[in-house]
Amino acid sequence: MNTLDTSLGELAREIPGATALFYRHKLDFCCGGQQSLRDAAARKSLDAQALAQALESLKADPVEQSQLSALPDERLIEHILSRYHDRHREQLPELIRLAARVELVHGGHPECPAGLADHLEEMLAELESHMQKEEQILFPMILRGMHGFAKAPVSMMRHEHDHHGQALARIHRFTRQLTLPEGACNTWRALYVGLEALERDLMEHIHLENNLLFERIDGEGH
Repeated sequence: MNTLDTSLGELAREIPGATALFYRHKLDFCCGGQQSLRDAAARKSLDAQALAQALESLKADPVEQSQLSALPDERLIEHILSRYHDRHREQLPELIRLAARVELVHGGHPECPAGLADHLEEMLAELESHMQKEEQILFPMILRGMHGFAKAPVSMMRHEHDHHGQALARIHRFTRQLTLPEGACNTWRALYVGLEALERDLMEHIHLENNLLFERIDGEGH
């Protein structure tokens, strides 16, 4: 494998620990998983060679990612549902509550993320609709072995994943890249910690679907 010219999605899929490295450097391995490491690093003005060396050093580390790659469809879908679908349904209502509280109490602060609560409400509605399509239509189709028929829904889910990625980017604009103001209260701090966890979880969620589960479907004929 020529690491520099390999896509972020493949690297995330094949190298244990790669996703954490990409997340740390703000490299989009989920929706932007088709770009090569070389191109992605150039866009962020990062040292591509140093990143490639860091990835090489990870190859011997046994972590969950390598185990997930070996799971059959049924077990992988079960993991996605319990680790990500259930988790997002817990995360977003609490983040909406925290954001609304911060806006109510600190609305006059120049760094208050005004409009964030409404944006998170929209995210929850869109994500809930997306997850229900997967749970009620796509995943049962995959589990019944109807991979040829699943290709169209998979394409739609990939498209919706792009919208989720854009929604995450908007959070950064509301929050000045999740930068807390000096003297931020505990509610404000809890909100930004929770937003960071949501971003990490949603990126990992999209990665597992786009670059692992959906790749299996795309790779099969009708």
